[in-house]
Amino acid sequence: MSDLGVTKDDNIEKDVTKPSRRTLLDFVRQQPLGSLGIVLIIIMMLGAIFAQHVAPFNPEDVDFEASPAFGGGAPSLAHPLGADAFGRDILSRLIYGARTALSIGFLSAFFGCSIGAIIGTSSAFFGGKVDLLVQRFIDLMLSFPIIVLAIIVIAVFPKSVVLGVDVNVIVAIAIPFIPKTARVIRSQALAVVTLPYVDAARTNGFSSMRIIFRHILPNVTAPFLILITAFIGQAILLEASLSYLGLGVVEPTPSWGLMLSGVNTDYYRTAPWMIIFPGLAVSIAVFSFNLFGDSLRDWLDPKLKL
Repeated sequence: MSDLGVTKDDNIEKDVTKPSRRTLLDFVRQQPLGSLGIVLIIIMMLGAIFAQHVAPFNPEDVDFEASPAFGGGAPSLAHPLGADAFGRDILSRLIYGARTALSIGFLSAFFGCSIGAIIGTSSAFFGGKVDLLVQRFIDLMLSFPIIVLAIIVIAVFPKSVVLGVDVNVIVAIAIPFIPKTARVIRSQALAVVTLPYVDAARTNGFSSMRIIFRHILPNVTAPFLILITAFIGQAILLEASLSYLGLGVVEPTPSWGLMLSGVNTDYYRTAPWMIIFPGLAVSIAVFSFNLFGDSLRDWLDPKLKL
Protein backbone atom coordinates (compact mmCIF):
# COMPACT_ATOMS: atom_id res chain seq x y z
CA MET A 1 0.00 0.00 0.00
CA SER A 2 1.31 3.46 -0.90
CA ASP A 3 1.80 6.31 1.56
CA LEU A 4 -1.42 7.83 0.36
CA GLY A 5 -3.28 4.65 1.15
CA VAL A 6 -4.62 4.21 -2.38
CA THR A 7 -3.75 1.26 -4.55
CA LYS A 8 -6.65 1.00 -7.00
CA ASP A 9 -8.51 3.33 -9.32
CA ASP A 10 -11.80 2.29 -7.69
CA ASN A 11 -10.61 3.68 -4.36
CA ILE A 12 -9.76 6.99 -5.98
CA GLU A 13 -13.19 7.16 -7.59
CA LYS A 14 -14.76 7.05 -4.11
CA ASP A 15 -13.00 10.28 -3.19
CA VAL A 16 -14.79 12.28 -5.87
CA THR A 17 -17.14 14.65 -4.15
CA LYS A 18 -20.80 14.11 -4.99
CA PRO A 19 -23.45 16.80 -4.72
CA SER A 20 -26.36 16.19 -2.40
CA ARG A 21 -29.31 14.56 -4.09
CA ARG A 22 -31.94 17.04 -5.17
CA THR A 23 -35.23 16.60 -6.95
CA LEU A 24 -37.23 18.61 -9.46
CA LEU A 25 -39.82 19.26 -6.75
CA ASP A 26 -37.15 20.93 -4.60
CA PHE A 27 -36.24 23.17 -7.53
CA VAL A 28 -39.88 24.15 -8.08
CA ARG A 29 -40.34 25.05 -4.41
CA GLN A 30 -37.09 26.98 -4.05
CA GLN A 31 -36.95 28.65 -7.48
CA PRO A 32 -40.43 29.75 -8.65
CA LEU A 33 -39.03 32.07 -11.33
CA GLY A 34 -36.85 29.27 -12.64
CA SER A 35 -39.93 27.05 -12.76
CA LEU A 36 -41.68 29.67 -14.88
CA GLY A 37 -38.69 29.61 -17.20
CA ILE A 38 -38.92 25.82 -17.48
CA VAL A 39 -42.64 26.02 -18.33
CA LEU A 40 -42.00 28.54 -21.11
CA ILE A 41 -39.09 26.47 -22.45
CA ILE A 42 -41.21 23.30 -22.48
CA ILE A 43 -43.99 25.11 -24.35
CA MET A 44 -41.51 26.30 -26.98
CA MET A 45 -39.99 22.83 -27.29
CA LEU A 46 -43.37 21.14 -27.70
CA GLY A 47 -44.38 23.70 -30.30
CA ALA A 48 -41.14 23.12 -32.19
CA ILE A 49 -41.39 19.32 -32.04
CA PHE A 50 -45.04 19.15 -33.11
CA ALA A 51 -44.96 22.19 -35.40
CA GLN A 52 -46.52 20.32 -38.30
CA HIS A 53 -49.55 19.51 -36.11
CA VAL A 54 -49.80 22.85 -34.28
CA ALA A 55 -49.12 25.39 -37.03
CA PRO A 56 -52.28 26.34 -38.97
CA PHE A 57 -50.40 26.78 -42.29
CA ASN A 58 -47.28 25.64 -44.04
CA PRO A 59 -44.70 28.34 -43.19
CA GLU A 60 -43.62 28.55 -46.84
CA ASP A 61 -47.11 28.93 -48.34
CA VAL A 62 -47.38 32.27 -50.15
CA ASP A 63 -50.68 34.16 -50.50
CA PHE A 64 -50.10 37.62 -51.95
CA GLU A 65 -53.75 38.56 -51.48
CA ALA A 66 -53.23 38.26 -47.72
CA SER A 67 -50.11 40.46 -47.74
CA PRO A 68 -50.05 44.12 -46.63
CA ALA A 69 -49.23 45.17 -50.19
CA PHE A 70 -52.75 44.15 -51.22
CA GLY A 71 -54.45 45.66 -48.20
CA GLY A 72 -54.39 42.49 -46.07
CA GLY A 73 -52.03 40.94 -43.58
CA ALA A 74 -53.60 42.32 -40.40
CA PRO A 75 -54.37 39.85 -37.57
CA SER A 76 -57.65 38.07 -38.27
CA LEU A 77 -59.42 34.79 -37.67
CA ALA A 78 -57.62 33.26 -40.64
CA HIS A 79 -54.24 34.66 -39.55
CA PRO A 80 -54.34 35.28 -35.76
CA LEU A 81 -50.95 37.07 -35.76
CA GLY A 82 -51.23 38.48 -39.26
CA ALA A 83 -49.29 37.75 -42.44
CA ASP A 84 -45.93 38.98 -43.72
CA ALA A 85 -45.01 40.80 -46.93
CA PHE A 86 -45.49 37.58 -48.95
CA GLY A 87 -48.77 36.65 -47.30
CA ARG A 88 -47.18 33.89 -45.22
CA ASP A 89 -48.83 33.20 -41.87
CA ILE A 90 -46.75 34.76 -39.07
CA LEU A 91 -47.99 32.36 -36.38
CA SER A 92 -46.92 29.35 -38.44
CA ARG A 93 -43.52 30.86 -39.15
CA LEU A 94 -43.04 31.65 -35.45
CA ILE A 95 -43.80 28.04 -34.49
CA TYR A 96 -41.49 26.61 -37.12
CA GLY A 97 -38.93 29.30 -36.32
CA ALA A 98 -38.75 27.87 -32.79
CA ARG A 99 -37.20 24.76 -34.33
CA THR A 100 -34.45 26.83 -35.89
CA ALA A 101 -33.83 28.89 -32.76
CA LEU A 102 -33.81 25.98 -30.31
CA SER A 103 -31.78 23.58 -32.45
CA ILE A 104 -29.08 26.16 -33.17
CA GLY A 105 -29.22 27.42 -29.57
CA PHE A 106 -28.84 23.99 -27.96
CA LEU A 107 -26.17 22.68 -30.35
CA SER A 108 -24.00 25.80 -30.34
CA ALA A 109 -24.19 26.18 -26.55
CA PHE A 110 -23.41 22.50 -25.97
CA PHE A 111 -20.43 22.31 -28.32
CA GLY A 112 -19.04 25.68 -27.25
CA CYS A 113 -19.31 24.85 -23.55
CA SER A 114 -17.95 21.31 -24.00
CA ILE A 115 -14.83 22.48 -25.84
CA GLY A 116 -14.39 25.37 -23.41
CA ALA A 117 -14.70 23.03 -20.41
CA ILE A 118 -12.01 20.70 -21.75
CA ILE A 119 -9.68 23.63 -22.49
CA GLY A 120 -10.27 25.25 -19.10
CA THR A 121 -9.78 22.00 -17.19
CA SER A 122 -6.62 21.12 -19.12
CA SER A 123 -5.22 24.60 -18.56
CA ALA A 124 -5.75 24.31 -14.79
CA PHE A 125 -4.35 20.77 -14.67
CA PHE A 126 -1.11 21.35 -16.59
CA GLY A 127 -0.49 24.87 -15.26
CA GLY A 128 2.82 26.63 -15.90
CA LYS A 129 3.58 27.75 -19.43
CA VAL A 130 0.64 25.80 -20.83
CA ASP A 131 -1.78 27.68 -18.59
CA LEU A 132 -0.09 30.99 -19.41
CA LEU A 133 -0.32 30.48 -23.19
CA VAL A 134 -3.91 29.24 -23.04
CA GLN A 135 -5.03 32.17 -20.91
CA ARG A 136 -3.39 34.73 -23.18
CA PHE A 137 -5.13 33.15 -26.18
CA ILE A 138 -8.41 33.30 -24.29
CA ASP A 139 -7.78 36.97 -23.51
CA LEU A 140 -7.27 37.56 -27.24
CA MET A 141 -10.58 35.88 -28.11
CA LEU A 142 -12.44 37.75 -25.38
CA SER A 143 -11.18 41.05 -26.78
CA PHE A 144 -13.48 40.60 -29.79
CA PRO A 145 -17.18 41.46 -29.40
CA ILE A 146 -19.22 38.27 -29.69
CA ILE A 147 -21.07 39.40 -32.81
CA VAL A 148 -17.82 40.43 -34.51
CA LEU A 149 -16.19 37.08 -33.73
CA ALA A 150 -19.23 35.24 -35.10
CA ILE A 151 -19.15 37.29 -38.31
CA ILE A 152 -15.43 36.51 -38.74
CA VAL A 153 -16.10 32.78 -38.42
CA ILE A 154 -18.92 32.93 -40.97
CA ALA A 155 -16.65 34.78 -43.39
CA VAL A 156 -13.81 32.25 -42.98
CA PHE A 157 -15.67 28.92 -43.03
CA PRO A 158 -17.63 27.77 -46.11
CA LYS A 159 -21.37 27.33 -45.77
CA SER A 160 -22.39 23.76 -44.91
CA VAL A 161 -25.83 22.28 -44.23
CA VAL A 162 -26.14 18.85 -42.56
CA LEU A 163 -29.56 17.29 -41.90
CA GLY A 164 -31.18 20.66 -42.46
CA VAL A 165 -28.99 22.39 -39.87
CA ASP A 166 -26.65 25.20 -40.88
CA VAL A 167 -23.35 23.99 -39.43
CA ASN A 168 -21.61 27.24 -40.29
CA VAL A 169 -23.98 29.26 -38.09
CA ILE A 170 -23.63 26.77 -35.21
CA VAL A 171 -19.82 26.97 -35.38
CA ALA A 172 -19.93 30.76 -35.60
CA ILE A 173 -22.07 30.97 -32.46
CA ALA A 174 -20.26 28.21 -30.55
CA ILE A 175 -16.74 29.63 -30.92
CA PRO A 176 -17.41 32.85 -28.93
CA PHE A 177 -18.69 30.68 -26.04
CA ILE A 178 -15.43 28.71 -25.80
CA PRO A 179 -13.23 31.35 -24.09
CA LYS A 180 -15.99 32.38 -21.66
CA THR A 181 -16.57 28.77 -20.62
CA ALA A 182 -12.84 28.02 -20.41
CA ARG A 183 -12.30 30.97 -18.06
CA VAL A 184 -15.13 29.98 -15.67
CA ILE A 185 -14.33 26.24 -15.70
CA ARG A 186 -10.62 26.92 -15.15
CA SER A 187 -11.38 28.88 -11.99
CA GLN A 188 -13.39 25.91 -10.67
CA ALA A 189 -10.83 23.32 -11.80
CA LEU A 190 -7.97 25.14 -10.05
CA ALA A 191 -9.57 24.22 -6.73
CA VAL A 192 -10.14 20.62 -7.80
CA VAL A 193 -6.57 19.87 -8.99
CA THR A 194 -5.23 20.49 -5.47
CA LEU A 195 -7.48 17.87 -3.86
CA PRO A 196 -5.90 14.66 -2.49
CA TYR A 197 -7.55 12.25 -4.92
CA VAL A 198 -5.97 14.07 -7.89
CA ASP A 199 -2.54 13.76 -6.25
CA ALA A 200 -3.29 10.10 -5.61
CA ALA A 201 -4.17 9.55 -9.26
CA ARG A 202 -0.90 11.19 -10.33
CA THR A 203 1.09 9.08 -7.87
CA ASN A 204 -0.49 5.90 -9.24
CA GLY A 205 0.67 6.80 -12.73
CA PHE A 206 -2.67 7.53 -14.36
CA SER A 207 -2.47 9.42 -17.66
CA SER A 208 -3.25 13.12 -17.78
CA MET A 209 -6.29 12.57 -20.01
CA ARG A 210 -7.67 9.97 -17.60
CA ILE A 211 -7.30 12.31 -14.65
CA ILE A 212 -8.89 15.21 -16.54
CA PHE A 213 -11.88 13.29 -17.88
CA ARG A 214 -12.52 10.97 -14.91
CA HIS A 215 -11.47 12.95 -11.87
CA ILE A 216 -11.65 16.67 -12.66
CA LEU A 217 -14.38 17.21 -15.25
CA PRO A 218 -17.05 15.38 -13.18
CA ASN A 219 -16.42 17.87 -10.39
CA VAL A 220 -17.11 20.92 -12.57
CA THR A 221 -20.44 19.61 -13.85
CA ALA A 222 -22.53 22.19 -11.97
CA PRO A 223 -20.94 25.30 -13.54
CA PHE A 224 -20.89 23.49 -16.90
CA LEU A 225 -24.67 22.95 -16.83
CA ILE A 226 -25.25 26.50 -15.64
CA LEU A 227 -23.18 27.92 -18.48
CA ILE A 228 -25.06 25.86 -21.09
CA THR A 229 -28.45 27.13 -19.92
CA ALA A 230 -27.16 30.70 -19.81
CA PHE A 231 -25.60 30.51 -23.27
CA ILE A 232 -28.63 28.98 -25.00
CA GLY A 233 -30.48 32.28 -24.60
CA GLN A 234 -27.47 34.17 -25.91
CA ALA A 235 -27.18 31.76 -28.84
CA ILE A 236 -30.84 32.32 -29.79
CA LEU A 237 -30.32 36.08 -29.70
CA LEU A 238 -27.09 35.83 -31.70
CA GLU A 239 -28.72 33.60 -34.33
CA ALA A 240 -31.55 36.12 -34.70
CA SER A 241 -28.99 38.93 -35.04
CA LEU A 242 -26.97 37.09 -37.70
CA SER A 243 -30.11 36.17 -39.63
CA TYR A 244 -31.31 39.77 -39.42
CA LEU A 245 -28.00 40.86 -40.98
CA GLY A 246 -28.35 38.24 -43.70
CA LEU A 247 -25.42 36.18 -42.38
CA GLY A 248 -27.31 33.39 -40.63
CA VAL A 249 -30.23 31.25 -41.74
CA VAL A 250 -31.44 31.97 -45.26
CA GLU A 251 -34.87 31.82 -46.88
CA PRO A 252 -37.11 29.90 -47.04
CA THR A 253 -36.12 28.46 -43.63
CA PRO A 254 -38.34 30.04 -40.96
CA SER A 255 -36.27 32.13 -38.57
CA TRP A 256 -37.24 34.84 -36.11
CA GLY A 257 -34.32 36.99 -37.21
CA LEU A 258 -35.27 36.61 -40.87
CA MET A 259 -38.83 37.63 -40.05
CA LEU A 260 -37.51 40.86 -38.55
CA SER A 261 -35.16 41.51 -41.47
CA GLY A 262 -38.05 41.20 -43.89
CA VAL A 263 -39.69 44.28 -42.39
CA ASN A 264 -38.44 47.22 -44.43
CA THR A 265 -39.41 50.87 -44.40
CA ASP A 266 -42.53 50.10 -46.43
CA TYR A 267 -44.15 48.08 -43.66
CA TYR A 268 -42.81 49.04 -40.23
CA ARG A 269 -45.54 51.69 -39.88
CA THR A 270 -48.38 50.11 -41.79
CA ALA A 271 -47.82 46.52 -40.57
CA PRO A 272 -46.32 46.70 -37.05
CA TRP A 273 -47.37 43.10 -36.30
CA MET A 274 -44.53 41.97 -38.57
CA ILE A 275 -42.11 43.43 -36.01
CA ILE A 276 -43.95 42.95 -32.73
CA PHE A 277 -44.56 39.20 -32.76
CA PRO A 278 -41.11 37.97 -33.93
CA GLY A 279 -39.52 40.42 -31.49
CA LEU A 280 -41.69 39.06 -28.67
CA ALA A 281 -40.73 35.48 -29.60
CA VAL A 282 -37.01 36.27 -29.35
CA SER A 283 -37.49 38.21 -26.10
CA ILE A 284 -39.56 35.48 -24.42
CA ALA A 285 -37.09 32.76 -25.45
CA VAL A 286 -34.08 34.66 -24.11
CA PHE A 287 -35.99 35.67 -20.98
CA SER A 288 -37.00 32.06 -20.28
CA PHE A 289 -33.48 30.66 -20.55
CA ASN A 290 -32.05 33.52 -18.49
CA LEU A 291 -34.60 32.87 -15.75
CA PHE A 292 -33.83 29.15 -15.76
CA GLY A 293 -30.06 29.67 -15.93
CA ASP A 294 -29.98 32.14 -13.02
CA SER A 295 -32.22 29.92 -10.90
CA LEU A 296 -30.17 26.83 -11.71
CA ARG A 297 -27.01 28.69 -10.69
CA ASP A 298 -28.52 29.66 -7.32
CA TRP A 299 -29.84 26.14 -6.78
CA LEU A 300 -26.73 24.16 -7.69
CA ASP A 301 -23.99 26.53 -6.58
CA PRO A 302 -25.00 29.73 -4.78
CA LYS A 303 -21.35 30.82 -4.58
CA LEU A 304 -20.84 30.69 -8.37
CA LYS A 305 -21.13 34.02 -10.12
CA LEU A 306 -20.93 34.12 -13.93
